[in-house]
Parts: sequence; C-alpha cells; structure tokens
Amino acid sequence: MKKFVAAALSALMLGCTMFGCSNSSSEASSAAAGSADGQSAESEAQASDVSIGVCIYKFDDTFMTSVRNQMQEEADKEGVKLEVVDSQNKQATQNEQVDTFITKGVSALVVNPVDRTAAESMMSKAQAKNIPIVFINREPEEDVMKSYDKTWYVGAKAEQSGTIEGQLIIDYFKNNKSADRNGDGTIQYVMIQGEPGHQDATLRTKYSIEAIEEAGMKTEKLAADTAYWDKAKATDLMNNIITAQGIDKIEAVLANNDDMALGAIEALKAHGYNKDDKTKFIPVVGVDATSPGLAAIKEGTMFGTAYNNGVDQGIAATKIATAAAQGKSITKDTIGYDVTDEKYVWIPYEKVTQDNYADYMK
Repeated sequence: MKKFVAAALSALMLGCTMFGCSNSSSEASSAAAGSADGQSAESEAQASDVSIGVCIYKFDDTFMTSVRNQMQEEADKEGVKLEVVDSQNKQATQNEQVDTFITKGVSALVVNPVDRTAAESMMSKAQAKNIPIVFINREPEEDVMKSYDKTWYVGAKAEQSGTIEGQLIIDYFKNNKSADRNGDGTIQYVMIQGEPGHQDATLRTKYSIEAIEEAGMKTEKLAADTAYWDKAKATDLMNNIITAQGIDKIEAVLANNDDMALGAIEALKAHGYNKDDKTKFIPVVGVDATSPGLAAIKEGTMFGTAYNNGVDQGIAATKIATAAAQGKSITKDTIGYDVTDEKYVWIPYEKVTQDNYADYMK
C-alpha cells in the first residue's frame, strides 16, 4: 500500500513538473519573440533618428545636382533625414552652414567643399563633437583625411577622367585624317579649365595631354584658361580665344567638365562650326556625362565625355554617413562599395561616345 501511494505521489509530482516546465518554455518563447520584435523596432528607430546635414558647393552645378538628387533618393530609401543646403560657391557661407548643422545636432555631415583646403577646419569642428564627416567630389589633403578616424571621402580619380579625354581625342584623329587641319602632325588644342588650384582641374588637364602624347601624337597648346566650371563663362572664354587665335588654327577643345564643353560648343556654333556641316567640326570633349552633355553627343555637336557616376557617389556618401551615425564599421559589407585604406570610396569613370551614349541616358 505504501508503495502504491509513493508511486502515485511521484507520478503527480512528475506531471506537475512537466506542466510547469512546459509553461515556462512557452513564456520564454514569448519573451524571446517580444525581445526580437523590440530589437527590430529599435533598429528601425535608429535609422529614423539619423539626421544628415549636407553642404553642396553650389546648386547650379549640373553634376552636383545629380549627386544631391541621388542622395535624397537614397536617404528616403534608408529612412533617414537629409537636409541639403547651397553654399553658393562661398567658403565663408559653407563654414557657417557646417556650424549650424553641428548646433542642430546632426548625426553626420556630408560636405562638397567650396575650397578643398578648408576641409581641415570643417573636419576639426565635426571632430570636436564626434560627428562623422564625409567629403565628396573635392578631395581633402591626405594628412587631413588621416587626422580623424570618422572622416571619409567619396569620389572618382580625376587622372582617370583626364586619360579618357585624351583617348577620345586620339580616337577622333585616328579615324579622321582631315582632323589634322594643317597637316603638321601636331594637335593644336584649347584647354578650358575648371578653376585654379582645384585638384580635378589640375589632374584632368595634365593627364589628358599625357594620354595624347603617350599615344604618339604631338600637341601644341594654343590657349588655356579657367571658366570656373560654368557654361556661360566658357562661351565667353572660347569666343575670346577664337578672336585671338582664329578658328582655323583650333583642332581640338578639351574641357574639364561637360558644362564648359557645352559653353565652348556654343561659341563654335556662333562661328559656323559643330552644326550641320560635317566638314566644319572641331572635336570637343568633357567630363561628367550630364544629361545636356549626353544630348549634345546624341546630336553630334560634342564628340565624347567621361562618365562621372554621380548616382553611385550619391548612394555611397549617404550609406557611409548613415552607417557611421549608427556606429557601424565602414566596409563593403555595410555600404556595398569597396573601401580603400578604410577611408576612400572610388567610383570609376567610363568612356562615353556616339556608340554608347544611350546607355547613360535616363
């Protein structure tokens, strides 16, 4: 009898134990699910709490317009707040804008410097508040980039775009024997530069001519001057050069960007060139592959350009700023782009001609 009672009590205790364990497991599962949901919500809240202040050197730059538009599109996709301001090509204005963003307590800064030498000062302000800062399109000096571990740069290697411009001119001369108008075996050219001291202007100018000469062609510079990346200024400049040199001497025009190339073309058109008469054509090349530039290639007034991928630059800059604001490491795994020396994201240029311009038109 005692054995029976003991057995019954043991069975009862075992049942209670099993029931209790089952109930605890269910509660634990519910708690785990709730924790996971909470973590997911927290992650989303972190993204929505990220605010990025963006300074663009000037809004009426065609290429930088494409970059900032892409940044806004990516920010909307990521669910982060983006405020973009126009520095109006004035460094003093940009300095004040950076101060304002910092006072507002933004999570990260993205700056397209008016003057690349001012990058150090802006970076120091961000560093003092432990704010990540991403520079775009105008590369700061290497020692500046190294001095703060939350500084990155997104852009393209200017020397590559210059090389492509030179290759385009070589392509034209190889396929058009009449391009050497005076038959002296030398390319007489005009160079329209962006601005004094600007890294992209300097490197595009240098490497475009080096590419021509390395291909075995001689060059002669008829004229070179700055038009500050502006179409209207380039038109005025080209008109002055034509007046001084005579249009018959000019065999090629190389511009540091598409806007200036288009400005030069307007001047050539006013003198009867680069219109319907194919015998009166001077190859003009630029950089960026902007929508107006691609349209000019399509209509045959501009010979070619180097595609400056503003889409990927805008996406990369936004992804870096967002990830850095969330405390994430900046690697290919987190932003989707190769990161060089833990600091740089380089977006390659591409050659654009009559054969492939349609691939770049939206």
